[in-house]
Amino acid sequence: QVQLVESGGGLVQPGGSLRLSCVASGSIFSIDAMGWYRQAPGKGRELVATIVKGGSTEGGSTDYADSVKGRFTISRDNAKNTVALQMNNVKVEDTDVYYCNARIRTMFDPFRALEVWGQGTLVTVSS
Repeated sequence: QVQLVESGGGLVQPGGSLRLSCVASGSIFSIDAMGWYRQAPGKGRELVATIVKGGSTEGGSTDYADSVKGRFTISRDNAKNTVALQMNNVKVEDTDVYYCNARIRTMFDPFRALEVWGQGTLVTVSS
């Protein structure tokens, strides 16, 4: 019914920048929250940043993991159902698979929010 597709992962040098994007598609009624998580091999998935829908067409209330505060910025375009993660001053320890996440209400049942995950995109920080 609904899906998330990420793009923008790849190889970047320490101190560099990378931008991840995610677009939601399908029978979408509304999207409550969107976010990014990351997961290293053998470890659990951890929150990177989330953004809750605000009253405007863009933006909303944001929350970040302490490890990325001041370096990463999450943003969303509510009209286009997209969320982006701007990663600046990346570090080797930011190397992970990054997953887009959203709580989506569908046209079929707008009273129930579904938690949807993207397929993941690999970010490698290395010199």
